[in-house]
Amino acid sequence: MEKLYQYLWKHRMLGRELHLDDGTEVEIISPGVLNTDAGPDFSNAKVRIGGMLWVGNVEIHVRASDWYRHEHDTDDAYDSVMLHVVAVGDRFVTRRDGTVIPQLTATFPEDFFRIYAALSDNISGIRCQNHLHDVSRLVLEDWLETLAVERMQVKAARILNERDNLGGDWERTCFVTLARALGFGLNSEPFEMLARSVPLGFLQRHSDNLMQIEAILFGQAGMLDTSIHIFDEYYQRLCREYYFLARKYDLRPMRRDLWKYARARPQNFPHRRIALLAKTLYGGFSLLSRLLAAGGDEMQTRELLRWELDGYWLSHSDFDRETPAGASALGAGSVDLLMINLAAPMIYAYAAARGDMDKAEEALGLWLRLQPEKNMYVRQWRQLGVECENAMRSQALLQLRKQYCDVGDCLGCRIGHWLLRAGVGRKVKV
Repeated sequence: MEKLYQYLWKHRMLGRELHLDDGTEVEIISPGVLNTDAGPDFSNAKVRIGGMLWVGNVEIHVRASDWYRHEHDTDDAYDSVMLHVVAVGDRFVTRRDGTVIPQLTATFPEDFFRIYAALSDNISGIRCQNHLHDVSRLVLEDWLETLAVERMQVKAARILNERDNLGGDWERTCFVTLARALGFGLNSEPFEMLARSVPLGFLQRHSDNLMQIEAILFGQAGMLDTSIHIFDEYYQRLCREYYFLARKYDLRPMRRDLWKYARARPQNFPHRRIALLAKTLYGGFSLLSRLLAAGGDEMQTRELLRWELDGYWLSHSDFDRETPAGASALGAGSVDLLMINLAAPMIYAYAAARGDMDKAEEALGLWLRLQPEKNMYVRQWRQLGVECENAMRSQALLQLRKQYCDVGDCLGCRIGHWLLRAGVGRKVKV
């Protein structure tokens, strides 16, 4: 509840005519800066009390007595508080030296809490779905543009963190990011673990031998055991290769049970994706340099992601399990997802690390030219009348849903902020 009062103070929604508990007139010139660490809630606030300008810290509480419950009266960090703002003024409060702190018992707007309660009580996913039609189109469009960049920055931050963990090795970072993307959600985590489990340099030493690359990857995935599939010649050869290479490089495999198969069609089993990952290494891995050279061109980037399976995996979805011949490469939709989740974020992260704004724009431009994802989140927004014409917009809507709606952060969302301010002005009906 205290966060709500902090929000109202920050956005100056307490009304115009304010008075201290002793009747002295108060004017809020600046609410100050919200403090997310220990200490008073707001710093560098400016208020005029009884005609005198005060600059300093402000503390917000639901009840004035919370000052003592939180032991602020014994903490020297709170001696600098110049104003105590509360919803319930059940007592006056003092600093350590006994001096009384000016206190404002605010009348918080009922309409604000009415709107906030309506948003909070809706647990259907998109909390403002019943009020979205009230929101200014300009506010919505501006917020979605911001969210698209925010989502790209989140993806880039993950990549930059991975690069730091890998000692600044950009190509290995790209390999790990590619592996995660090939998991397509269901197996993203185990694919990422697989890529991290073996140095890219070891794999590059065998880039001219596809069988050895496959042996390392399938072995590290925990999928090789000589006691099974004894009549599958390809499988048994992989086992022999892996046991030799594992001893050579001191490799330790993952647990096989980390891989998920639920709701996956045989053509999308992780085995085929691992075989595809092996193909990306065959002949040498230099994907990042080639993505950067493509300059954000959609067709060139798409071609870079068109690896094709051959041989055993054209007719198998698992070891010793033949299936009708399937597609030799990823479908157009899967390639689009790789461009959205791998190519554009990798280019943006590389650009961000070097302060190259032109390259960063190339990455965002790639999203702008791609078709939007087809998933339940995008469909839900479309049902509410929110258009989604490209991947830039679908990524913005995913960011809005996952980082704001799903966690109930209506106070941090511009849509929620607009509805709350409009509600206080009695423009929105609940």
